[in-house]
Amino acid sequence: MEKFKKIILSENEMPKQWYNIMADMPNKPLPPLHPATKQPVGPEDLAAVFPMELIKQEVSAERYIDIPDEVLDLYMKFRPSPLFRATSLEKALGTKSKIYYKYEGGNYSGSHKANTAIAQAYYNKQEGVRRITTETGAGQWGSAMSFACNHFGLELLVFMVKVSYNQKPGRKLLMNTYNAKVVPSPSTLTSAGRKILEMDPDSPGSLGIAISEAMEIAAQDPYTKYSLGSVLNHVILHQTIVGQEAMIQIEKAGDYPDVVIGCFGGGSNFSGIGFPFLREKLQHGKNVRLVAVEPSSCPKLTKGKFTYDFGDTAGMTPLLPMYTLGHNFMPDKIHAGGLRYHGAGVLVSQLLKDGFIEAKAKMQRECFEGAVLFARTEGILPAPESSYAIAGALDEARKADLEGVSKTILFNLSGHGHFDISAYEKYFENNLPDHELTAAEVENAISKIEVPV
Repeated sequence: MEKFKKIILSENEMPKQWYNIMADMPNKPLPPLHPATKQPVGPEDLAAVFPMELIKQEVSAERYIDIPDEVLDLYMKFRPSPLFRATSLEKALGTKSKIYYKYEGGNYSGSHKANTAIAQAYYNKQEGVRRITTETGAGQWGSAMSFACNHFGLELLVFMVKVSYNQKPGRKLLMNTYNAKVVPSPSTLTSAGRKILEMDPDSPGSLGIAISEAMEIAAQDPYTKYSLGSVLNHVILHQTIVGQEAMIQIEKAGDYPDVVIGCFGGGSNFSGIGFPFLREKLQHGKNVRLVAVEPSSCPKLTKGKFTYDFGDTAGMTPLLPMYTLGHNFMPDKIHAGGLRYHGAGVLVSQLLKDGFIEAKAKMQRECFEGAVLFARTEGILPAPESSYAIAGALDEARKADLEGVSKTILFNLSGHGHFDISAYEKYFENNLPDHELTAAEVENAISKIEVPV
């Protein structure tokens, strides 16, 4: 197995289509509902904020959708991405299991977010859009969208969650370098932001608030559209190139995973690596588990409620059938900013409800401990978000060893942590607190969901 420490594909082997899990789901998700009428939304209801081609992808049940040539050309600057076998990590653990990771941090944004940013910027440009508004938590999505918009000649306004804006100035500067305007959220630019600041002048912000602000601006201008970095079906669709590549690569190594793991915020990187493998389980009976790992401080999958809820704080999005802690939920200030979201994507939520995937929650410090071990053995500093996937992989390896079995474990290393070095500093100083949402706090958050199922 020595020659399979790094498995690389040629450009000719890169998938030329995205995979749509909707085609193979035994139970299709409930439809999104209009926030005012509570009736199922149609394409015309979404046209104010999304280009029509993305709306078509959002509602499509077609199994494969062709990747446009211009998108493929940009992909090929950093794709196919490598799959590594973590032999040094395996040795440090003393495990009998095999651990593989798909590394998505080798592009201009440093994360998997580029896979959908390029596609979304392309489709907006094709439909005559001049400006895009978006939100970003930790900054990976904003970085990805900044370069993509600049490449296609689009203006970009980014509402960055305030706690991350202050924690990670490097991300803001990278976005500025790619010609984007970045505003800490909540801001005074929007009525949604001003309302939050009136209630709490020191609000740390949340992805839900930032989404509200970005959508509000987009809805005011016919030449401006809104772009989301996770959660939605078309975003997850674009990310499936990750899992499709990984499937080819791990089969080249003569292997197949027993378990596929991703960290979980809204669902894009977990779904991106996992859904192509889930297709094989649904279509051909392959025995593989999919595990989503989320923060204990924001546990929508493990402690949330499956119901209709808004995707944003102000209630501007359609009502989505999802696992949620409530659109007014304010997550703790953990450093994995990309995982601080109150809800889960519709596709993931339905699949979890039906028992096709699993979820677990982890504490921040344990995840950083795993990230440091990974950095010291594999030579890549993980993003705080990715550390949750690492912790999940370590759990699986240790459990297999206790059971006296060997497993093949695959996880998505969704990005590097070069802009998050201050978080590691806090970890080394023993100044990185754990936080777990209590049962009472969960009950209180869910009780504020006012939308009927």
